[in-house]
Amino acid sequence: MITLSGTILLTGFEPFGGSDTNPSIQACRQYEYKVIEGYIVKVSEIPLRYKEIRITIEQLIQYERPLAVICTGQSSQYGISLERVAINIADVIKSTYNCGKSPKNEILSKDAPAGYFSTLPLQQIKRDLEENKIPVNISNNAGSYGCNQIFFHLMHFINNENLNISAGFVHVPSLPEQVVGKNLPSMSLELTTKALGIIIYSTIKHIEKSEK
Repeated sequence: MITLSGTILLTGFEPFGGSDTNPSIQACRQYEYKVIEGYIVKVSEIPLRYKEIRITIEQLIQYERPLAVICTGQSSQYGISLERVAINIADVIKSTYNCGKSPKNEILSKDAPAGYFSTLPLQQIKRDLEENKIPVNISNNAGSYGCNQIFFHLMHFINNENLNISAGFVHVPSLPEQVVGKNLPSMSLELTTKALGIIIYSTIKHIEKSEK
C-alpha cells in the first residue's frame, strides 16, 4: 500500500474568447490523480466568471487541504511564464469574462494589501525548466484579468487563514492550432504538459526541503 504524503492541487481555466479549448486545463488533466513522489495530484477546472473565481478557489483549498497549489492559465506570451506577483485589481480592457462582465479598475478585496508574492520556488523551477530546454521566464505582470484574479484570491485566502501552502500562478502559451493566422507564439500540449510535470516535481522538492 502506498502512503501518500499529501495533495498537490492544480487548476486551469475553462475555454474563453471564442476558443473551444484551453491549454492550461488540458495540461493539468494529464496529471489528474497521478502520484508523484508520494503526492497525489488533484485537478480542477476554474470557471472564467468574475464572481465565481474567488469562492471556487477558496472552496477547493478547504476541501482538498493541499500542501501546494499551482494555478495555471493561458497567455499570448512565448514560453512558460512563472508569475511573481498578484495585484489587487481587476481591469479588463479588450476581453470579457465568460459571464459577460468586463470590470474596470475594480479592487478585488478591500481588506487586502496591494499585492502578494508567489511562494512557489520560482528560481529553482526556472533552472529546472531551462535544464530541460523549455523556454521560461519569471514574469512580474500577471495582468489584471482572470489569471491575476485567481492568483490574488489564492494568496489572500492562504494569508488570511495562515495556511502553510506553497502556491502561485503559471501562464502557459497558446496551442499551435489556436494561433493559426495570428502570428502569435505557441507551445505544443506535449511540451506544456512536460513543463507542468517539472513544475510539480520542483515544488514537491521545495516542500520536502522546507519540512526538514
